[in-house]
Amino acid sequence: MIRVTELRQREVINVIDGRRLGTIKDIDLDLEAGRVKALIVPGQGGRFFFFFGREEDLIIPWENVVKVGIDVILVESYSFTSPVHREKA
Repeated sequence: MIRVTELRQREVINVIDGRRLGTIKDIDLDLEAGRVKALIVPGQGGRFFFFFGREEDLIIPWENVVKVGIDVILVESYSFTSPVHREKA
């Protein structure tokens, strides 16, 4: 069993292109079913966007998670834009 705090400390890596997506910012849970729906990773905007625009969070559906390892979480996304994006509120 893995705790949410342990998941948030792991790096998320896309197995398709080897890109580091970052660490988990939040987790979308289905409380009725008692399962994880998606992992939410901070957007990749960088400093320029930090000052002049809003970054979008990457929402990675749980179905795209390939493996939860000791140090990393491997996900499968065929393009950088394939995870659903959500603007910060």
